[in-house]
Amino acid sequence: MDVTGNQSGQNDYINYTVMMPPTPDNQPSTDSHGGVGSKEDKRMSVMKSANNKSMLLRSQTGDFDHSRWLYESKAKYGIGNAYWQEDDQFGVDGGVSMSDFMDKPWKPLTRKVPVKSGILSPYRFLILIRLVVLFFFLAWRWRNPNPDAMWLWGMSCVCESWFAFSWLLDSLPKLNPINRATDLAVLNEKFEQVSPSNPTGRSDLPGVDVFVSTADPEKEPPLVTANTILSIMAANYPVEKLSAYISDDGGAILTFEAMAEAIRFAEVWVPFCRKHDIEPRNPDSYFNLKTDPTKNKKRPDFVKDRRWIKREYDEFKVRINGLPETIRKRCDMYNSREAIKEKSLAKEKNGGTLPPDFQVEKATWMADGTHWPGTWLNPIADHSKGDHAGILQVMSKFPEPDPVMGQPDEKRLDFTGIDIRIPMFSYVSREKRPGFDHNKKAGAMNGMVRASAILSNGPFILNLDCDHYIYNSMAIKEGMCFMMDRGGDRICYIQFPQRFEGIDPSDRYANHNTVFFDGSMRALDGLQGPVYVGTGCMFRRYALYGFHPPRANEYTGVFGQNKSPADTIPGKPALSGEDDAQPLNVHPDLDLPRKFGNSTMFNESIAVAEYQGRPLADHMSVKNGRPPGALLIPRQPLDAQMVAEAVAVISCWYEDNTDWGDKVGWIYGSVTEDVVTGYRMHNRGWRSVYCVTKRDAFRGTAPINLTDRLHQVLRWATGSVEIFYSKNNPLFATRRLKFLQRIAYLNVGFYPFTSIFLVVYCFLPALSLFSGQFIVQGLNVAFLLYLFVITITLCCMSLLEVKWSGIGLEEWWRNEQFWVIGGTSAHLVAVIQGLLKVVAGIEISFTLTTKSASEDENDIYADLYLVKWTSLFIMPLTIIIVTLLAVVIGISRQIYSVIPQWTQLFGGMFFAFWVLCHMYPFAKGLMGRRGRVPTIIYVWAGLLAICISLLWVTLNPPGDQPGDAVVL
Repeated sequence: MDVTGNQSGQNDYINYTVMMPPTPDNQPSTDSHGGVGSKEDKRMSVMKSANNKSMLLRSQTGDFDHSRWLYESKAKYGIGNAYWQEDDQFGVDGGVSMSDFMDKPWKPLTRKVPVKSGILSPYRFLILIRLVVLFFFLAWRWRNPNPDAMWLWGMSCVCESWFAFSWLLDSLPKLNPINRATDLAVLNEKFEQVSPSNPTGRSDLPGVDVFVSTADPEKEPPLVTANTILSIMAANYPVEKLSAYISDDGGAILTFEAMAEAIRFAEVWVPFCRKHDIEPRNPDSYFNLKTDPTKNKKRPDFVKDRRWIKREYDEFKVRINGLPETIRKRCDMYNSREAIKEKSLAKEKNGGTLPPDFQVEKATWMADGTHWPGTWLNPIADHSKGDHAGILQVMSKFPEPDPVMGQPDEKRLDFTGIDIRIPMFSYVSREKRPGFDHNKKAGAMNGMVRASAILSNGPFILNLDCDHYIYNSMAIKEGMCFMMDRGGDRICYIQFPQRFEGIDPSDRYANHNTVFFDGSMRALDGLQGPVYVGTGCMFRRYALYGFHPPRANEYTGVFGQNKSPADTIPGKPALSGEDDAQPLNVHPDLDLPRKFGNSTMFNESIAVAEYQGRPLADHMSVKNGRPPGALLIPRQPLDAQMVAEAVAVISCWYEDNTDWGDKVGWIYGSVTEDVVTGYRMHNRGWRSVYCVTKRDAFRGTAPINLTDRLHQVLRWATGSVEIFYSKNNPLFATRRLKFLQRIAYLNVGFYPFTSIFLVVYCFLPALSLFSGQFIVQGLNVAFLLYLFVITITLCCMSLLEVKWSGIGLEEWWRNEQFWVIGGTSAHLVAVIQGLLKVVAGIEISFTLTTKSASEDENDIYADLYLVKWTSLFIMPLTIIIVTLLAVVIGISRQIYSVIPQWTQLFGGMFFAFWVLCHMYPFAKGLMGRRGRVPTIIYVWAGLLAICISLLWVTLNPPGDQPGDAVVL
């Protein structure tokens, strides 16, 4: 088909250029005069269109053996966006290049994936329907009392009204759930490829500082922590841009030497992971995988390398496990030597005899023969958990800016062509002294923030618990896609979902918590962002310092429906530590931070971190960006002055008269410092993002023992009660917090108080069976219809929520069961503790959750069956016993009645069954391992129930006439 510029006219095809390889079958054989065309004409015939776009004409000139022509002329594929020849033999005056065929629009790093309207619209509609039905149901309940049992009716109406209010707080923030996706290929293209702004191909990504916190090597085993550090060191992120820190708040030499062993092993583990693309990069998890390790592995030396590294890891574990004995023997040896010296000196000074009060301190010694500056094995003054010097040890220095390739080594592995560098790693233990409030984990995190600002000053901070390791080596890059995308400068943190290992298959106590992490957190991502949950979170350092986002919005109106740009708060932060007056009529959370301490080096690092954390200004729509190639300059090496300054900023006095813990860093004053810290950022106008990766980003452990699980829930609930009674109550939030985000934070503070009404409601079935009364006067059609509609809408909503969140029905049911178990135990105690703190000023203290695995190697779930008594068992155990007795008494009442009225049992028995079904996991946990509960226990329990029921019926006999019985 011949197409010329004149014939195409307004046709859209003139906007494109189509080039085809010149072959004899598409070239005109003669010129306009009938003769043979020129050599140039035989090579290519080009027609110029009106807009100077060239288009090649193809004409069929009879039969032609194209295959023979390809063979004789050694022709290739020609020109196009599928293949481009290196020589320009088909070009016309050099005017055609590969770039002419490449479409190079600006590409985003992330995109929103909305939930299908076929799921979300019915879900929203059902919420509205259930809200209306609940309103009419409660109105009907309050207008129709039960005169025969006003006390039952009143208690049930109050409880049901609160449950409706609590459900509304929980459901409203779920109206706009979304999903997100990242494009790692675009991230690599923009930041790690050779370009005019990056001629060397170095990474232009910003630096990331990874924080790991630990406090007690007995409850948080060093081997677990070491595996977490190894997964960080092997993360798939530019080595020169990654730095790792561990905060040892206990100052234990065991943790210190375990980290030194881990760094030594990392020198072979990290290159091995890069060479064979290992996932996961936690060695303990990798070697315990049940899948075939050779799957998708193509290098012929993989099996040999894996066998060698497995042996090295086994030796590494033995060394870690033997560290306590090694340290003890070393200390005994040095102490015995010191004792001999001290005795000889004492004798010389005392005329050849030892003084009667002579004693030798048993110190803790390091491997180099010096005293350990932290906590000693035999604690004394200046060397105990709450009284020791600050320690900072750079165990792995900054790597070279360019790759350092390994060499073949017969004794180790062949790392030829593999980058053998490892990231910088530092051990940090802040100074502790008596008389100072060290603010637990929040204080330790702030100490690491300051120390890392002096040493590496990564503009982003990844926070992990010591038992949460990097399961997806690309996780940091996944989070960086959001921070570096258009509008990423307004994101304060990226929260990843928490995933757990070692949970029993049935997940008896809802440890996976998928309803929260896959349901509620996705929904919050559609508002102003998810809450901060303590681990697996990547922060923008500048946001942690308490500053405002570049472009904040305010939401006014009853429901926050009016959106407008927020006013800029006047005043420049006084980085020198001078105290400036706070602007009038400004919310405290909007006041700029002014006192960071007296470290000039730290204050100067703030502006650097802010600039380096900006997204790439590669498009006109990117605001507040930085130019490409701005982060290619290598870091300056560490010197003694920087290390000394880093030690100074972790001293216990540094935070005096500063904004640390109030406006800057992790916020003090709550056992759930994570939620409060995230709330403060949202209150300033920042937004957060929920990053769910295809492969889990991080994995950790969770307590599967009932006692440990309840104590964990108790700590969370107590923190929520503290938030409710503090200035962090979202009722006092700024106008920069969205309305539904405010509702979500209100629910965080309100949910523990539901326990009061839940406990009362769980006793109502038993009270109904004891008294022979019910919460309503009769089971009429209106009551049953309301219950039916409310139940059906709840089931349909749950099915749709399961659909858009991806959770399973069994997981949803386990969550419902543990909501009742936790609500009647831990949440109730949390409310009491919170009231005691507010009224009487009694401080709340918690112990660390044990991270160690079960001692029974034959059963990894042995802790599940371990029964450890706690006072938290009292209330749910009482509910179970009372309900069972009430069921027996209710049945006995009808058996011994002259005219049995079995329908009277229906209401009480139904709700009693509801209570017992929710309490089943709790009862199963108390029974321990299957088969270990003696049969005599069941026999005596049955006999006791029969005796009590007979006694009750004797003391309170049923009526002999039908009219004496209660009509349900």
